[in-house]
Amino acid sequence: MHILDTIVLVATLAFIVIFGYYQTRGSKNVSDFLKGGNEARWWTVGLSVMATQASAITFLSAPGQAFHSGMGFVQFYLGVPIAMIVICMVFIPIYHRLKVYTAYEYLESRFDLKTRTLTALLFLIQRGLAAGITIFAPSIILSAVLGWNLITLNIIIGSLVVIYTVSGGTKAVSVTQKQQMGVIFLGLIIAFVLIVNDLPQDITFSNALEIAAANEKLNVLDFSFEWDNRYTFWSGLIGGTFLALSYFGTDQSQVQRYLSASSLKESQMGLIFNGFLKVPMQFFILLIGVMMFVFYQFNASPLNFNPAGEKEVLNSEYADEYRQLQQELEKNRQEKVQLNYALINTKDKAPIQQEIQHLNKKEENLRAEGVKLIDKTEKNVETNDKDYVFIHFILNNLPKGLIGLLLAVILSAAMSSTASELNSLASTTTIDLYKRNVSSEKSDQHFLNASRLFTLIWGILAVIIACTADLFDNLIQLVNIIGSIFYGNVLGIFLLAFFVKFVRSNSTFMAAIITQIIVVIGWWNDWMPYLWLNMFGCALVMSIAILIEVLSSSKKYAKS
Repeated sequence: MHILDTIVLVATLAFIVIFGYYQTRGSKNVSDFLKGGNEARWWTVGLSVMATQASAITFLSAPGQAFHSGMGFVQFYLGVPIAMIVICMVFIPIYHRLKVYTAYEYLESRFDLKTRTLTALLFLIQRGLAAGITIFAPSIILSAVLGWNLITLNIIIGSLVVIYTVSGGTKAVSVTQKQQMGVIFLGLIIAFVLIVNDLPQDITFSNALEIAAANEKLNVLDFSFEWDNRYTFWSGLIGGTFLALSYFGTDQSQVQRYLSASSLKESQMGLIFNGFLKVPMQFFILLIGVMMFVFYQFNASPLNFNPAGEKEVLNSEYADEYRQLQQELEKNRQEKVQLNYALINTKDKAPIQQEIQHLNKKEENLRAEGVKLIDKTEKNVETNDKDYVFIHFILNNLPKGLIGLLLAVILSAAMSSTASELNSLASTTTIDLYKRNVSSEKSDQHFLNASRLFTLIWGILAVIIACTADLFDNLIQLVNIIGSIFYGNVLGIFLLAFFVKFVRSNSTFMAAIITQIIVVIGWWNDWMPYLWLNMFGCALVMSIAILIEVLSSSKKYAKS
């Protein structure tokens, strides 16, 4: 990496950390630390909610997802606007009326302490795991760029976030997230413009879209009812709505963002702002991935985008075989160049499109053969390269200075999301576990100090999780899978609390434990695509709780 890129990267991150520390240092009480003194306006809430969700994983994985599979992943977000409206109408008024610090406080007033504690623990487990992954994701990038050890990078990134989060709490998170989202939006726009600008001069943006469509990268909506198809209109609209309701309505990392608003109206406006901007933003990020695909139709690409994997195999006995595959890939690409030009200059596109798809299948086979050679060389090298596509383009095609800016975009996203997670983990641990179950008679200063200590502890745990993490199918899916295992159950508990008034605490508590066991078994045995786990878990816990309550009431009635 050029010295100019290093300066841009370090300066951007240093500004965010120092700004966050000095703007919010020295919180005076727990309310300041955990709710930011309730001073946030709607745009701060909206950007903070968006920054919490849009981690580095989004900017690493989503372009790579679109590069390989097209725009279909945007269906995952179709339920977000619907969920935002429901949360604004039902969840937020209750939270504000009760003046809670965490979402789980409400569950004690509706059920009992053990139900509140169980739900808080479910949140802590899944969000603690996710916090580690959001640190691990950018570490992969810098490891590929600088060749640094992953464990060292995990510690550095985690430490940067802990510095200002321990100091300023929720206000520090909100203040820094506005700066981070500014860097993110600027970086994404620059990346998109440069990708389109780097296409051949005789290929316009409309030509690029035509080529992408011929390669089946612009198939946004899939109305099929195929159960094995992970992303469809129906899984996004139904499963995505349940996931978004769970995430934005019951996950403390999000609830804490809008609990810091200055009023009920500011909270609601912030969520609506996020809800209707999220889908276009995600569409744009995926479109960047599609434009990268078109770019690599006219420019050479590696057989595998993970530089560590290529380095291992090219220094092994399989180097000649791998180079042969690279040559075949380049020959295949050159054939596609001719077909792409023919495609945009003819009216009868069907025969050409069939030839393109035939060459795409050949390319998939070549890349699969490359993966086999890497696996033979080194089993511990990650061969799934979806999360490396965007970073490869950044490092090899952007001008000096802008590389540092785009790396700062990804790291800013990682820091903003991780800071929110650590802040919410600390608040839940302090308010729902420590204060309520261990020590309730201490001073406000005591709980302020406890909040800072728990932020530090969760930061250390997140770094430990990051150091033991590994790539999955791809990172953005891994985070959502972890959430889907727990979110449906938690959402069902809240819906029982809101709407099914005759169900009492014991029935809910037992139903939640049974449901969580069943959902984990279902995920492990691949009963359904993970998005449907949210609706499944929600429906299951509500059904079991109602059944237990009815049976329990019948027994009492029979005895009397």
